[in-house]
Amino acid sequence: MDVEQEELQFLGFFGIIKESVKIIYSWRKIFSQITLALILPLTFIFLAHIEVSDFLFFKILRNEDKLDRTRAGTPKYEKLSDVISSEWIVFWLLKVAYFTFLLIFSLLCTSAVVYAVACVYSAKQITFKRVLSVVPKVWKRLMVTFIWNFVIVFCYNVVAGVVLFMWAILIGNNVFGLVILLLLLIIYVMGFVYISVVWHLASVVSVLEDSYGIQAMVKSKALIKGKTGVAVAIFLILNICYFIIQLAFENLVVLGYPLSTPNRILLAIIFFLFLFKLILFGLVIQTVIYFVCKSYHHENIDKSSLSDHLEVYLGEYVPLKSKDVQLEQFDV
Repeated sequence: MDVEQEELQFLGFFGIIKESVKIIYSWRKIFSQITLALILPLTFIFLAHIEVSDFLFFKILRNEDKLDRTRAGTPKYEKLSDVISSEWIVFWLLKVAYFTFLLIFSLLCTSAVVYAVACVYSAKQITFKRVLSVVPKVWKRLMVTFIWNFVIVFCYNVVAGVVLFMWAILIGNNVFGLVILLLLLIIYVMGFVYISVVWHLASVVSVLEDSYGIQAMVKSKALIKGKTGVAVAIFLILNICYFIIQLAFENLVVLGYPLSTPNRILLAIIFFLFLFKLILFGLVIQTVIYFVCKSYHHENIDKSSLSDHLEVYLGEYVPLKSKDVQLEQFDV
């Protein structure tokens, strides 16, 4: 990193973005290799899923429309009904396969990029072979953290559902009730965004420290204090960009009539390029935020200790111990 650790704490929104761009540009070879091996397949899976699932969904809708205009009990009706049932099975199997591969490649990409950025920070030589040797072991830790995040989000949504039910019973649909509902929705979105930001930082903690799962979530929550506003702002901007790309791809490429086929292919390539760059950029940013938060709390990570713990000993990945990351404070 070009910025000394003591100065990282002063990086704001634009400073974090600038530092992330510098890291990617300065080490473009290793990040290009990670992109080709992991991020490009993730990008393809994401965009291909939109294309295929929309095709199947609209095909089902057309068949259901035909079914509604067919007399019940006839051979044609029974045949259409069987076809629709089969199509729904294929549709949901596709969803299951999609989310499985999306999760796997997302965790692999996170492992690789976080490890690579940490190597950059520790002034350690990075090779693609080294990254690939560490990724499978780190991936397991990230999976545990993801499962805990899923449990937290599930419980959060259950509580939100109970609150919504109580709102409907006790207040109801009137002017005062709508105001209360709006406030509840705002609080829900704020809470959901906060949980998401904590999870992303916990993913970095799971790679670079000895904590993972719920412990990583707790550490992430403590780390983000003081930099919550910046982290949330970056998270929202990145996710808005993801949403715009997804929406534009679906409307201009998948549903791009009356655009010609060559134009739709050209747009698909453009969206593909934008998306994989955005994924890489987002992963680097979340790792930089981790170091910024460490610096903000005056937890100076010794570069030699970080380098030692990023080594691969006899094929074993050794995460940072708490004593290495909770170091003495430094004065600013």
